[in-house]
Amino acid sequence: MFQSLQALPPDPILGLTAAFKADANPNKIDLGMGVYKDGVGNTPIMKAVKQAEKIILQSQDSKTYVGPNGAADYNETIAKLILGQDLLRNLSKRRVTVQTPGGCGGLRLAAEFISKANAEATVWVSDPTWANHKPLIGSAGLKFKSYPYYDQESHSVKFVDMLKILQQVPQGDLVLLHGCCHNPSGADLSPEQWEAVRDVALQQGFNVFIDLAYQGMGTGLEEDVYGVRLLAESLPELIIVSSCSKNFGLYRERTGAVTLVCDSDESCATASTVLTAAARANYSMPPDHGAAIVQLIMSSPELRSSWEEELKDIRDRINRLRSQFVQKLKDAGIARDFSFIENEKGMFSFLGINTGQIKTLIEKYSIYLVDSSRINVASINDNNIDYLVSSLAEVLAE
Repeated sequence: MFQSLQALPPDPILGLTAAFKADANPNKIDLGMGVYKDGVGNTPIMKAVKQAEKIILQSQDSKTYVGPNGAADYNETIAKLILGQDLLRNLSKRRVTVQTPGGCGGLRLAAEFISKANAEATVWVSDPTWANHKPLIGSAGLKFKSYPYYDQESHSVKFVDMLKILQQVPQGDLVLLHGCCHNPSGADLSPEQWEAVRDVALQQGFNVFIDLAYQGMGTGLEEDVYGVRLLAESLPELIIVSSCSKNFGLYRERTGAVTLVCDSDESCATASTVLTAAARANYSMPPDHGAAIVQLIMSSPELRSSWEEELKDIRDRINRLRSQFVQKLKDAGIARDFSFIENEKGMFSFLGINTGQIKTLIEKYSIYLVDSSRINVASINDNNIDYLVSSLAEVLAE
């Protein structure tokens, strides 16, 4: 049976990482992998996470299952972090949150739920969107269409074109939005644009599906969920998939959630059973360790304060790197305007260079990035920024 299988190409980012690791150039830079890196290129464990783990290891007395929906306290903690106490109270039994194995597990679980609710639904994704959206959601059998989002010429959101397409999305379809820190572009919707999306969603009757992977990594914990909260309080139904990989640094612990907002208490009770059954059929029970860490941090004033302070340091460092990178590009005499990078949010931005230039950066300078020219800004640091800028200047001058 196995002899009939055909080999598949490697994942572009994972393949890039493998090539980077095999490269002997001491000046090599990996701009492709989407994880936060500190000033010396490491992905550290947050102090609050370390402290919470010590407490858990000392106090935990069982490794039994927590159930398909995960830990109830964690679910409520995540819902409060995303929606805020007042909105959470107002939604009451119209909202349910279920723990998932990371944001990826949340996306797949949401896709399974959508296929049960409407197997004919089309999911509309931004052009561009995160490369794994289609594999994760499409594997549940859902179809895709795209809406314009990022203008490579102006390096901004193509909002007029986006809105024009959203005004054609039929009732029963879903529009997938990035809650903040759009991956791969870093270009986010403004509050006014979120309000316009809300209005057209109410007008057209389509559902909104939000991927919230970077809360707290853009402008702030509250500011980054402006659009999410606006839609949650305005729309009859909403799907939110959230992740703790980036803002808690829990990449390998696979800690995420799916939150549903329903049009009534009764429909939410029914939707909860479908979501639980989908979780049970897919992975049975979610992992507990990451969720226990998040729950403990959020319930301890001391740990939460430490976490928020460190998250702010991470956010400020990324925003500072954006400004520093743009300034150094100017100082290097590069005529091209890269100022858009300074105005974008989160870890990612497009450089806007062509595939030939990307190939040269990889092969000649050992600077690794994907073919779309997306870079992880957090991979830049004081030790490599000058080499990156000088290499880019030489490539652009050719």
